[in-house]
Amino acid sequence: MSGKRKGPNLGGLLGASAALLAAPDLPVRTLPVSDLAPGQGQPRRAFPATGLESLAGSIREHGVLQPLLVRPSGTTYEIVAGERRWRAAQLVGLTEVPVVVRTLSDHEARIMALIENLQRENLNVIDEVDAKLDLAAATLHLERNEARSRLIRLTKEAAGEEAAALAAAFAPLGESWLSFAKNKLRVLGWPDAVLDALRRGLPLTVASVIVAAPAEHMRRLITLAEGGASRTELKQEVERLATPVERPDLATTAARRLGSRRFLGGLDEAQRKEMDRWLAKMPAFLRNHVD
Repeated sequence: MSGKRKGPNLGGLLGASAALLAAPDLPVRTLPVSDLAPGQGQPRRAFPATGLESLAGSIREHGVLQPLLVRPSGTTYEIVAGERRWRAAQLVGLTEVPVVVRTLSDHEARIMALIENLQRENLNVIDEVDAKLDLAAATLHLERNEARSRLIRLTKEAAGEEAAALAAAFAPLGESWLSFAKNKLRVLGWPDAVLDALRRGLPLTVASVIVAAPAEHMRRLITLAEGGASRTELKQEVERLATPVERPDLATTAARRLGSRRFLGGLDEAQRKEMDRWLAKMPAFLRNHVD
């Protein structure tokens, strides 16, 4: 019988690179920016130009205040935490940056990169949800799809070892794994148009209103939202779209028209002949009532 899989040593990982780099015995050295490469586990996919320019301005004035955390990777170094600082430093024209070099396993590097980025601002909602799902998957030693279904099941079960491990992993993030599983995980199942809007910065509270609308109206609602429509206005529009449109009773309307002398008097000869041909095709049960 195989042994039970152990979770990661979260005690040595939680707190991310800031806590690790704060230790007094960690040597800081400088490395050429050309010797560094983004980590494969980087959860951040978007690096908005405005945010990088702001960080570059700070680096231009004060320098790189917090060293990057890197690990050896062949003849170069992989960035575990600090890719934004690395990118902004290059915008300023720096050729070297301060780093702390640590030998980390893929698993350790992945968790540290996830927590480092999740503790920082400006992650869009999709990157945040993806990163937190990856963190849960790493904590439970599962693939992403398995972790997603497992999180949903855990919300309906009594808290056990897995829930405790997830609670420890999410502790530095300001959101419990339970809240994440119940409120944000569902976002990954939303239509692509809404996910793209979230990546562009659409607030989650607004997107949650739009996904309640019929699919054919979502792009128009997204355009309204990005144009400045309030959540209340969007909610009213969604409610309007969901209200069934009462169709007129065709038989009643036809009978009313055919019984109107004014309507019949307004028909020209061609229209009267066309109407007569149409009436000649009426069902027998109807003809019996007319004759």
